[in-house]
Amino acid sequence: MLGPSMNGKTCLVTGATHGIGLATARALAAAGATVLVHGRDAGLGAAVAADIGRESGNPAVRFVRADFLHLDDVRELATELMRLPRLDVLINNAGLIDAQRRCTAEGYDATFGVNHLAPFLLTNLLLGKLTQSAPARIIVVASEAHRRAGWLDFGDLMNTRVGYLRAYGRSKLANLLFVRALARRLKGSAVTVNAAHPGVVRSQLFRGLPAPVRFALATALRPFTRSLEQGARTPIYLATAPEVEGQSGGYYRDCRRIEPSPAARCDEAAARLWSESVRLTALAHA
Repeated sequence: MLGPSMNGKTCLVTGATHGIGLATARALAAAGATVLVHGRDAGLGAAVAADIGRESGNPAVRFVRADFLHLDDVRELATELMRLPRLDVLINNAGLIDAQRRCTAEGYDATFGVNHLAPFLLTNLLLGKLTQSAPARIIVVASEAHRRAGWLDFGDLMNTRVGYLRAYGRSKLANLLFVRALARRLKGSAVTVNAAHPGVVRSQLFRGLPAPVRFALATALRPFTRSLEQGARTPIYLATAPEVEGQSGGYYRDCRRIEPSPAARCDEAAARLWSESVRLTALAHA
């Protein structure tokens, strides 16, 4: 078991059928939590949840489905989860990077939609349940890739003028601005939100890229890569560690709080992104 006991806690991990999310879900199940394994493939998700339950000896592991390319799926998932007795931890881990530009069901850039708009909407729709279950924690898996994004371009949120690496970096910058804005809104409550950089992990994040690009990236990054379990360490720390109880609005790498880029610390950009995200997701009362 990694970290403190999570007996009696209910945790949702998005994008938990593979990669860092899977390693995170395994650790939380081993710690005794009720774990909700999210993914978009029902067959795979049910099998993964069963495997985690069997490996950990924890029967309280189940699969929940939603395709983050469809905001209606996100709404349906939130409606389902609001019926839970409690929700103590939400780990927004799901993400993608695509070489070919594609769109969500709503016509938004897929990278921006899956990496930012879907978790923005899900988190806001679940705030009532998290508040009811408080003290509760929200963790957003961001990335040091945000530093290469520059400042968020509000004239091109849909990434029509940039390549896939810049689009990914922008989505991770959006994650950090979301955390900053949400922390301000949650101030004084018993719900906290923090962001984590997992490191360069040997995961399936690059599976949407062409094989030659995947090979080149794997070769170049091999000296710096870490295992899935190592990558999950910081999200798990933020979800479980007693010493971060009450800490909010932070960005953590290797279980230590660090400063993100100046662009990620801009309150004006955070507030503007919040307003744009409310509009794009048709979120009421945010």
